[in-house]
Amino acid sequence: MPLVEVIRGAATSDKTVAMVAQFAERLGKTVVHAKDTPGFVVNRILIPFLIEAIFVLEEGIASREDIDRGIMLGLGHSMGPLTLADFLGLDTLLSICEVFCREYGDSKYRPPILLRRYVAAGWLGRKSGKGFFDYPNNL
Repeated sequence: MPLVEVIRGAATSDKTVAMVAQFAERLGKTVVHAKDTPGFVVNRILIPFLIEAIFVLEEGIASREDIDRGIMLGLGHSMGPLTLADFLGLDTLLSICEVFCREYGDSKYRPPILLRRYVAAGWLGRKSGKGFFDYPNNL
């Protein structure tokens, strides 16, 4: 991944932030800066996006294939949100949702029932061979 999020903690000096950013750039990474909050920049935006895709599936609005294809073609993403959730790990996604709900107290981070059911069934995505899609070669 070409991105590195540099996070300034409460006691992080300007010098440390600059050193870390320079090191990341020497590694060929692009740096973005963020405050020390749950999810930082990318995951703070990504998680509600993934959750909404699961709600769309759960509510029967579209098939998993059409959700992913629609996002890929309509938004120019290289991977659909359900495939990305499987890649991330559905247990990991559920855990992130729970942390965000606790830390932010905002219902936009509430995990869909379908996500909880898949995790309870052991369907964790690519790492278990089954999630929103099947990954028979991963078993």
